[in-house]
Amino acid sequence: MAEKHFVVQGAVCQCQFSETPQTDELVVKTHSKHYANDAEGKEKLIATNKEIGQTMKKNTFGNCKKQPSGSSFLPCQTTITEWSNPYEKVTFSNNGNPLLEDSKATCPKGSKDCITIKDHGQTAELTEKNTKNSSPEVIAELLPGLNLSDLDDSALIINNTENE
Repeated sequence: MAEKHFVVQGAVCQCQFSETPQTDELVVKTHSKHYANDAEGKEKLIATNKEIGQTMKKNTFGNCKKQPSGSSFLPCQTTITEWSNPYEKVTFSNNGNPLLEDSKATCPKGSKDCITIKDHGQTAELTEKNTKNSSPEVIAELLPGLNLSDLDDSALIINNTENE
């Protein structure tokens, strides 16, 4: 899996047959159990090759070049029939394999692998566990000139309340 990310809910996809390049977001509908890059386990469900059918937020990529209509094209109605290149070494509770950022989808109006993933949907999320597990050398590189051992814990708290 060398340096490839799992695709999560909200990943941005694009079809090569869109008249003008438009994107849509992937929605995970086949399970509610497996999360990535989401400390709270509320938003980033891992997408699998079982995300078949109308599994996009808007279910359209604009007008489809594969559906000519006079001097224009008919609107796309995204329907995914299969995914290629999932990570087959892992199987989730929905019997699906997680999608990777280089996985592609097939639409019956387009062609095999006509839908690509433009952004896997994961974002870096710093948690308390991350800071506790950080080495002093890494902290020194990221925050040069700051010696965290000289500060008490209260100096590291960022207050985000409106009234204070």
